[in-house]
Amino acid sequence: MSDSTVTESEGREKVAVPQAVTGEVGRTPRSLPARLRQPRRPRLWFEILLIAVSYWTYSLIRNAVPEQKGKALRNADWIWRVEHGLGIAVEQSVNHAVNSVNWLIVGMNYYYATLHFVVTLGVLVWLYRWHPGRYAAARLVLFATTGVALVGYYLFPLAPPRLMRGGHFVDTVMVHHTWGSMASGDLKHMSNQYAAMPSMHIGWSLWCGLTIFALASVPWVRVLGLLYPTATLLVIVATANHFWLDAVGGMLCLTFGFTMARVWYGALPYALPRGARGAKARETREWGGGSCGALGRNTP
Repeated sequence: MSDSTVTESEGREKVAVPQAVTGEVGRTPRSLPARLRQPRRPRLWFEILLIAVSYWTYSLIRNAVPEQKGKALRNADWIWRVEHGLGIAVEQSVNHAVNSVNWLIVGMNYYYATLHFVVTLGVLVWLYRWHPGRYAAARLVLFATTGVALVGYYLFPLAPPRLMRGGHFVDTVMVHHTWGSMASGDLKHMSNQYAAMPSMHIGWSLWCGLTIFALASVPWVRVLGLLYPTATLLVIVATANHFWLDAVGGMLCLTFGFTMARVWYGALPYALPRGARGAKARETREWGGGSCGALGRNTP
């Protein structure tokens, strides 16, 4: 009778343990941070609202930063001296050379005014449609890059070359009567003119270029992705809106953005699953589910 009791007890333990484990896995949800880090298909209405509110907030804060004209002009003089010391102070030569070709400089003015927004939004839409699993991480890079730039505007106000005292730069928007900059002409009162460091034209265009290069499948499109930030660098200098070192500031901000995404998601955006399908498979594994979990592991 004693042996029978032991046998029955062991049998109950063998049955009970798997049920307890299975029940615990099935009923215990993942933590909030884990759910937030999970690649998932973005919702269109939420993304439109988020981007609109974020850009409005960014513009509000950027323009609310005190212009600090005197400090901004002194910082511009300092940047100019540093670039001379490094032997890279060729912005004035580029500005005058490109300004001598009317159609080219007018085209650059409009490039500066439009592509900064058009291409960035286009890449976001492309990610949303074709790479939904990578979209949130890539968006985080962009948002973190832009957010840290606000710190730069506050701590290091900087006048663009076209506003330098005795810099002899040509304000190409004023001269050619185009609307290539929110900080020139009739629109100058709508934007902080002394927020040149870092350059978000470079930060955003490099984000676009790297994203296209990493994810596009057509070779010539990948090449265009790399050419876009290169062309943007030439444009911001030729139009006298930025120094070379402003571009370096934009690159550093982008590095910060990628670092934030790497810390939060555990991988760069381009290494995450392309679509929500991969995210569903991972969710199945984390919540358990027997044969469904096994199927998820084999799903690409």
